[in-house]
Amino acid sequence: MHAGKVFLVTGGARGIGRAIVKRLADDGARVCIVDSDRTAGLDAAREYGERVTFVRADVSSERDVRRAVAACARWGHRLDGLVNDAAIADSETGPIEALSLARWRRMLDVNLTGTFLFAKHAAGHLRRARGAIVNLGSTRALQSEPHTEAYAATKGAVVALTHALALSLGPDVRVNCISPGWIATDDFAPRGQRKKPRLKPSDHEQHPVGRVGRPEDVAGMCAWLLSEEAAFVTGQNLVIDGGMTRKMIYA
Repeated sequence: MHAGKVFLVTGGARGIGRAIVKRLADDGARVCIVDSDRTAGLDAAREYGERVTFVRADVSSERDVRRAVAACARWGHRLDGLVNDAAIADSETGPIEALSLARWRRMLDVNLTGTFLFAKHAAGHLRRARGAIVNLGSTRALQSEPHTEAYAATKGAVVALTHALALSLGPDVRVNCISPGWIATDDFAPRGQRKKPRLKPSDHEQHPVGRVGRPEDVAGMCAWLLSEEAAFVTGQNLVIDGGMTRKMIYA
């Protein structure tokens, strides 16, 4: 599906990002992982072979982002797609009265500003390739648990940024968002840290599809959105949550 294409995946060292890297490489693409975790990033590049490389960067630093995009485009001699997956995933930050401004700003810097910066600096390459961007949102953009204000705010903003970018970069570049629900990512940790997800029957049963999500579920949708099969899809937020946001729950 993606033979000869070159993709950049932020946060590709572990979890959903790592599953996306594997899927794209399996589809014949070359993939540049950009992540702040050097050990995990190098481990992923070694595991997935010569079609995968790693660049270390802080996604909240414009200097790092500019350097990372240039390095990936130079390595691949082009850039066909960008996946913005890097994020601080710890959604619970405690009571709003105790949430520090520094922690709030750090969540925005990584989850939202990083997505903006990579879109900004990759845009020229993607216009030339008539490529695509996939941003990773969350069902937290649509529903919440207590004490998740910073995370929910960033993911809601990523959904809005997606449709803004789709209008600004179209028709040359398509931009879409995937909002995953509960995805068990233990199988996509660095080698040596992997373990089977510890899930109860009730965890699976509460999902209308009968199971908790897997990173491969998101990776498959991402691969499709980056492909020509999705040429008529842009500005969309696709929810992958086993039906949970459509389920009425009464205590």
